[in-house]
Amino acid sequence: MPDTAADKVIRIGGATASFSDTALSVPQLLAAGSLDYLIFDYLAEGSMGIFGRMQAVDPALGYGADFLNVHVGPHLREIASSGVKIVANAGGVNPAGLAAALESLIASLGLSLRVAHVDGDDLRPHVAALKDAGHPDMFTLTPFPDGVISANAYLGAFPLAFALAQGADIVITGRVVDSALALGPLIHEFGWGPDDHDLLAAGTLAGHLLECGAQVTGGTFTDWRDVPDWANIGYPIGECRADGSLVITKPPGTGGLVSIGTVAEQLLYEVSDPADYIVADVRCDFSGVTLEQIGVDRVRVSGARGHPPIDSFKACITFDQGWRSIAYQPVIGEDAADKAARQAEALFARARNLLRARGMPDFTRTESVIIGGEASFGAHGRHADTREVICKLVADHPDQSGAEIFAREQWAAISGMAVGTSVNLATQVLPLTGIHLCLVDKGMVTPRVTMAGQCTEVPSAQSGAPRVPACAAQGHPAPPFKPPAAAVSDAGIADLIELAWVRSGDKGHLFNVAVIARKPEYLPCLRAALTPAAVADWYAHLGPAGCPPRVDRYEAPGVHALNFVIHDALTGGINASTRLDPAAKGMGQMLLRFPIPGVRALLDALPNPDRPAEEH
Repeated sequence: MPDTAADKVIRIGGATASFSDTALSVPQLLAAGSLDYLIFDYLAEGSMGIFGRMQAVDPALGYGADFLNVHVGPHLREIASSGVKIVANAGGVNPAGLAAALESLIASLGLSLRVAHVDGDDLRPHVAALKDAGHPDMFTLTPFPDGVISANAYLGAFPLAFALAQGADIVITGRVVDSALALGPLIHEFGWGPDDHDLLAAGTLAGHLLECGAQVTGGTFTDWRDVPDWANIGYPIGECRADGSLVITKPPGTGGLVSIGTVAEQLLYEVSDPADYIVADVRCDFSGVTLEQIGVDRVRVSGARGHPPIDSFKACITFDQGWRSIAYQPVIGEDAADKAARQAEALFARARNLLRARGMPDFTRTESVIIGGEASFGAHGRHADTREVICKLVADHPDQSGAEIFAREQWAAISGMAVGTSVNLATQVLPLTGIHLCLVDKGMVTPRVTMAGQCTEVPSAQSGAPRVPACAAQGHPAPPFKPPAAAVSDAGIADLIELAWVRSGDKGHLFNVAVIARKPEYLPCLRAALTPAAVADWYAHLGPAGCPPRVDRYEAPGVHALNFVIHDALTGGINASTRLDPAAKGMGQMLLRFPIPGVRALLDALPNPDRPAEEH
């Protein structure tokens, strides 16, 4: 008997988390069989500037060449024979260019795969108007920049669905919402409309879980020892139904892990308010999403809710911010961290003397990061006996020649400064790219789909809902703390890692840290201890001008989690931050030893065989 609509399952494989992701995922997912779609997420705030600079050098470029050479091109024959469809935002700032190159490759192989590309996201023709209208950064309120490299609106999923409905086998896009790569196919397969807000939110959640590849199948998991076979880690498969329900799994026989913990971590990755996750097509409420382990490496996801979208697209503007010199110096021996800090100060002073002697402007920024000295942990670092560090030196200058002065002068340290300074590991002088995030009216953006030479405009999901003002989110108040009976008289302290999984990620100048209780009973103690003020104090060394950063706290009760947004802690964003960790992948790791009082008796009363051993 044919499947009914309720029985229909669309299987989507998440093949890449970035344009530089593994070459092993595609053959693994194709070998798994029975896939309907493979999606490829190539773009992030950081990559848009890279592709923009590529196109500035050669107008024919500006897209992810690995799509042709690594991820899809080598497997086109198998893709054609299997019938799996491809959806990728690998077009960068030039989706038409990638589509043309792909069509040429397909023709050379004698295949008949149909290619469509989605564009209209490029805002560079509107830069002057955007600047005249203001459009400050939505987080920092800084004015619209000069020297724009790329400018793109985050389009929604309906143009992708339209391309598939026209018979496309491969859909190439420019900047779209990451999760739209999965939502577009689901709209096409199940006939969801722009007013099906709960279903659009569920499809967005499916895309959000799949878009980062192996991050949902055990990659970057807090309990990393529990994740088998990193060398053959399985890439995710989402089994999606018309009612919005979803099962996350992975190919059989692969490494990795699909568990409530791995899925919950990805659920809150790079999310601000889980109750108001805003994308182009819908406002999503993930706060009540629940997870159920229904088998080995199988987690059912349900409970997403949706509301009408806002009247704006998010836009990412990258711009030229001058030049950066980066050097990495090994310093070995007694008091290595102290020696490296003094050496950095002296090298910056010497280079400034050279700039003044030549009548050149000062550096716009200098900073040293002592890698191995646990400087990233601030007051909570353990570095007293460090005898081996790498000193990362960063000097920004308006001109390439100024950055090059520092790059040359820092070599003098090996013979004229700290004992134990060894041969420089690397020195770079590179253009510096800034990131500006803002909102633009949907009316000024016209998404288009082009296939077989035919270009069609596709209206965006519209709503009368107002745009979200910059810096509007302040966090939801948490309910008052009521200690569980088992912990009332217990003053015992436990480290956060004993009670929770933690995941962090960057979003422009800020980052989020999700804290997910391993058991629901732990959440009240976590809520009581992890106040916004306490978390701000923990990350005080990352705040502006040495002050604790602003912290918003949100709740996701469906997965028993708290989500923290730490503002102004990644100055410059992923492209320009001087931090050791501009992607904020390790920011959650800094919180694992946060002390949670009054919980030891509760831990003893609720034994957890999966709880990690203490590592004191």
